[in-house]
Amino acid sequence: MTQSKIIRGGTVVTADREERADVLIVGEQIAAVGLDLEAPAGAEAIDASGAYVMPGGIDPHTHMELPFMGTVASEDFYTGTAAAAAGGTTSIIDFVIPSPQQSPLEAYKTWRGWAEKAATDYSFHVAITWWGEQVAADMRALTRDHGVNSFKHFMAYKNAIMCDDEVLVNSFSLARDLGALCTVHAENGELVYRLQQEVYDRGYRGPEGHPLSRPPEVEGEAANRAIRIAEVLGAPLYLVHTSCSDALEAITRARLEGQRVFAEVLVQHLVIDDSVYRDPSWARAAHYVMSPPFRPKEHQEALWRGLQSGMLQTTATDHCCFCTAQKEAGREDFRKIPNGTGGVEDRMSVLWHHGVRSGRLTPSEFVAVTSTNTAKIFNIHPKKGSLAVGADADLVVWDPALRRVISKDTHHQKIDFNIYEGMEVVGNAAVTLSRGAVVWSRGDLRAVRGAGRYVDRPCGAQFYEAQRRRSAATAAAGPVAR
Repeated sequence: MTQSKIIRGGTVVTADREERADVLIVGEQIAAVGLDLEAPAGAEAIDASGAYVMPGGIDPHTHMELPFMGTVASEDFYTGTAAAAAGGTTSIIDFVIPSPQQSPLEAYKTWRGWAEKAATDYSFHVAITWWGEQVAADMRALTRDHGVNSFKHFMAYKNAIMCDDEVLVNSFSLARDLGALCTVHAENGELVYRLQQEVYDRGYRGPEGHPLSRPPEVEGEAANRAIRIAEVLGAPLYLVHTSCSDALEAITRARLEGQRVFAEVLVQHLVIDDSVYRDPSWARAAHYVMSPPFRPKEHQEALWRGLQSGMLQTTATDHCCFCTAQKEAGREDFRKIPNGTGGVEDRMSVLWHHGVRSGRLTPSEFVAVTSTNTAKIFNIHPKKGSLAVGADADLVVWDPALRRVISKDTHHQKIDFNIYEGMEVVGNAAVTLSRGAVVWSRGDLRAVRGAGRYVDRPCGAQFYEAQRRRSAATAAAGPVAR
């Protein structure tokens, strides 16, 4: 018999409305939303009195089990998705990152194998780390046969996975023709490489050297360059982890000009500043080494305004965990500290506390930037990111009064540090459901290893055809004065 559940007494919140309603779940899908719903005999009742019922979070930027900088991220696909569920996130989009000269399709199959242990649903962006006929053929196969509709481009990490302009142009052009979305890590890799050496030579060997070698200008330049390349080619673009006003200015200008540009912000960049790199404890400071780095406080307010205005559409974590022993690889040289921080469990509660409770965001805007916008941009809406009949029953019962002090001693993430250590947040997930199954209930983690499924994300050829027509029309009209 199909298992049914009824969530009663809550306020349903979607990206466009709030209303008192019950939610009936039959099997893995939402069957009805409305007041005083009748439930089948034997249906499990979930009390949402005084709480919100929202679509489960979608984190569009995680790195589980990532091989990187001579080590492997400590979080695997089971522990990472289970921790995410404890925080109200029910889906992730992770990254397949081929080694230079490795077949992207071969790498994709490897990552799919690693992800079979996931507790909740997942999907993949695939990185383009080199160019050749093999890469082009694999991009066609991935979009046609494997539900991949986005390709990642690292503009940083010279002598490793960095894309030069030739790779960007070739990949952007093909992705455009396939109806896929180009995503970029925007940092000028040549400048970072030079600045790292200069900073090191000036005697900065500890974590404090990291932000000095990656100033906001290197992100702003790369963001603008990627946007302009995409504009010329008529390719839609998505910028990951926007961390500074320099990049936000380029994004804002492009969007106001009608260019199809999307951008995400990491929740940690909204609330943590660069003072963490001056912590007297080397280990604590090293745990904040990620790229782009944390910025001076003035950039935080700009990012909040970008999120409020809609210039930044999604929130993510770039969840990539390295324990203290792994960070120690860069004890004498900040350039060797594995880049990455955790946060997949805390994204939604930190954003609610600092965003909704502060008045910066409404509950509906919170749903949009934690779930619905990602689902729409990556073409999995309304199956994901919605609270409508027929959608997957990925839901969170959100208690706006539930208090929690964030700590490595109580979190479920597989790392011995928490970047929000000691922060009290009000507003947390009380119950999380993944495709109708309760995976988190008031402190009880019920995640099941291997219960997650891969989510196909079809390409949006019709959506992107409009962008190609606009680009062609602009070119035919001739140059425009700027």
